[in-house]
Amino acid sequence: MTVQTPSIEMPMTPTATAADGRRLLALPGIITIVGALITAGISFVVLAGLTPITPDETTTLTLIAVNAAFVLALVALISREIHRIFMARRRGKAASRLHVRIVAMFSLVAAIPALVVAVVASVTLDIGLDRWFEIRTKVIISSSLSIAEAYVIENARNLQGTTLSMAGDLDANRTLYTLDRVGFRTFLSRQAQGRALAHAALIRADGSFVMQAETSAEFPIPQPPIEAVQTASDGLPVLIPPAQRNIVGAIIKLREFDDLFLYTIREVDPEVIRARQIVRANTDEYRKLESNRFSTQVAFALIYLGVTLIIVLSAIWTGIAVADRLVRPIRQLISAADNVATGNLDVTVPVRQSDGDVASLAETFNNMILELKSQRNELIAAKDLIDERRRFSEAVLSGVSAGVIGVDHEGIITIVNRSAAKMLTLRPENAVGRKLSEMLPHVGAVFEAGRDSGRSVYRDQATFYRGGAERTFDIQVTTEEVTASGGHNSYVVTVDDITDLVSAQRSSAWADVARRIAHEIKNPLTPIQLSAERIRRRFGKVIVEDKEVFDQCTETIIRQVGDIGRMVDEFSSFARMPKPEMQLMDLREPLREASFLVEVSKADIEFDRAFGDEPLPVTCDPRLLSQAFGNLIKNAAEAIEAAERDTSERGAILVRAERQGQETVIDVIDNGKGLPRENRQRLLEPYMTTREKGTGLGLAIVRKIIEDHGGRLELHDAPADFHGGRGAMIRVVLPSAGQGDTRGTKTGKVENGV
Repeated sequence: MTVQTPSIEMPMTPTATAADGRRLLALPGIITIVGALITAGISFVVLAGLTPITPDETTTLTLIAVNAAFVLALVALISREIHRIFMARRRGKAASRLHVRIVAMFSLVAAIPALVVAVVASVTLDIGLDRWFEIRTKVIISSSLSIAEAYVIENARNLQGTTLSMAGDLDANRTLYTLDRVGFRTFLSRQAQGRALAHAALIRADGSFVMQAETSAEFPIPQPPIEAVQTASDGLPVLIPPAQRNIVGAIIKLREFDDLFLYTIREVDPEVIRARQIVRANTDEYRKLESNRFSTQVAFALIYLGVTLIIVLSAIWTGIAVADRLVRPIRQLISAADNVATGNLDVTVPVRQSDGDVASLAETFNNMILELKSQRNELIAAKDLIDERRRFSEAVLSGVSAGVIGVDHEGIITIVNRSAAKMLTLRPENAVGRKLSEMLPHVGAVFEAGRDSGRSVYRDQATFYRGGAERTFDIQVTTEEVTASGGHNSYVVTVDDITDLVSAQRSSAWADVARRIAHEIKNPLTPIQLSAERIRRRFGKVIVEDKEVFDQCTETIIRQVGDIGRMVDEFSSFARMPKPEMQLMDLREPLREASFLVEVSKADIEFDRAFGDEPLPVTCDPRLLSQAFGNLIKNAAEAIEAAERDTSERGAILVRAERQGQETVIDVIDNGKGLPRENRQRLLEPYMTTREKGTGLGLAIVRKIIEDHGGRLELHDAPADFHGGRGAMIRVVLPSAGQGDTRGTKTGKVENGV
């Protein structure tokens, strides 16, 4: 069959006017780029300290302002180009989406390395500045200045000690000063020379000299600071640090002389003073640099940002030029692909060698169409094979005891086996095609968690109501990964009813706890009770004062010990439940006995019995069943007492039993406060109770007795025809005679009971 292939020709040649307009628009961009590059280069040279211009705060802020202006201009140019590209796409030009992607690709390829370089450069600069301004550098500079200052201070302190010693000697020779001034001057000169002083003199409070020692110093003695002389008036020595020269001085008031001070001068190593001045100048310069640190970082960052934007803008222009050349032949491919999308696999694309690499793409496209035609035929054959295998898989799943639900990647149910429909009370025809989270919210929540976890197998448990009872299910989500490109994973949700298993584990654990509690508590109870009774007999007649308090306390001890003993007995009964001794009997007898015992003690409650005229033969242990029925009827009576009702309304208990097929059903119905809706099945577990003084073992013991007889225990609300549905109904289902296991083994999984 001959197929005519269409030739798609859509020229993309821009007009001369459009080209001229584009060149006019590009001219401001080129000027901006050149200006930004020149500004960035000048800024870098200035900030690097390679010019006579000092990069102080004013210079840095000026460079920041200029570079920021160019950065804003570059951002405006890039925004203009992006706006032009997206406006062309919005107008619906052919291959405009591809045009945008090519330009974006060029921009990203250019921008990402530039941004990486900018970030690395910024981090490097920051690290470099940190090496200048880090704590160790600060410590070094501060330490250098401190060392120089310490040297000067040490010389000043030595001079202070020398001055104090010399002042003492002068005070000791006060008489010589009065009798022989020349001799005293000679003594002063020997003191100054012997103590290695450059100068020594006696001065008055106004700073004028009285007497000066003769020394070998090559510089005249400087005028003493009047502030230091006034400070020394209190008798303590005052140090004069070096200012412009390498000398230190000290002034101290002489004690034995009226209004006279000793003024001493000592030379310091001039190199140390010079080094001290240099360190101080460098410290000031370092602090100026540190204060200008942030501005310098911002300036460098703007330089890097400007260069990055220049690269991005150039990449956008380059991408536009390349995209214009590529769009024309690619448009032909788009038109041919649209035909293929409609199902026409007979279309071909003309191949022109002038299109370069796009021509190879067109040729590859034509080969792909040929491959698609052959693969379509293969897929049709594979579909038939998959349908056959699916029918086989459904037949296998229908025989599996565990519930299996197939779910796709969107959470839609694709398959439900027979066990899942029965276990979860679903209709497969209604469930398939709907979301799992809508049909089964609890199972859907586990599925969502398993799908989001990314694990191939995810397991969790969920508890919810099914078939009128609260059940616990073990849910496993298995992911079937699809290796094919573009495929989606599918999931298999496996559901198992583990209610009985969980309950058995809890009962076993609580039985062990009860055994330990009974053992640890029961031992001290008898001594406590005997001691209390002996105290009452021994001291009851002796105590006269507060005898009522004494009797009340002993009675309380004995009564509470009895309550604890009964509670321990319940623990022991639950932990060491005797093995039932089976015998064939009429079930109505233990029912009459249990209801009569409670009726005698609860005269204000109306009792009704409906046992029928026919015997109800079962194989059971009469004593254990009487205990179980007695607990159930006693609980019903206590529920009536705890309920709030009008005084005119009496409590009522209905005990009925009948045979239904191969089972005997016993219902204990009351109009008491009823059972809670939430966690109802937990009431059958040990130590779960809704009464204030209950131990939580009554229903647990009843349940264990019933299960040992091969039956089950169900918790329901009272039927609507009994006092308007108020209250609760406890149902016991036992196998009729000949149907149960007379050895007392437990039955299998219960589908709709507790």
